[in-house]
Amino acid sequence: MQLNTKYFGQIEYAPEDVLSFPNGLFGFESEKQFVMLPFAGSGGNMLCFQSTQSQTPAFIAMNPFALKPDYAPVLSDEELRVMEVDDSKDLCYYVMCVAREPVGASTVNLRCPVVVNPDTRRAMQVILDTDTYHMRHRLDEFSAIEGVG
Repeated sequence: MQLNTKYFGQIEYAPEDVLSFPNGLFGFESEKQFVMLPFAGSGGNMLCFQSTQSQTPAFIAMNPFALKPDYAPVLSDEELRVMEVDDSKDLCYYVMCVAREPVGASTVNLRCPVVVNPDTRRAMQVILDTDTYHMRHRLDEFSAIEGVG
């Protein structure tokens, strides 16, 4: 299948590459299907959630563990049920990034990660029930970020 993307031009993707977001993303509830596209040179730590319905929206996301190795998101029992797992550790996590100049002023949202079940390709964005993480962590808060920058 072909897709015109915001950051990568026209790409080919297979149906099995699609992530299903039954509830969409916050503010984009009508967008239900995305593909994850890694940015070259990021070691897989920076990627794009590209809508399969149109060229936009396309969201920059990052691997939170590359930024903060002790990141420990815990989902509610209901979120675990929806994601069809027993433990938060059985899921993959990505955090949305707002890019700014300089790069260190860019922010990531550790409070509302995108959660992916790699087996079912089901995904959702959640709000973690904790005061540990916030919606705007500047990239320059983190020490050496592997594969980013």
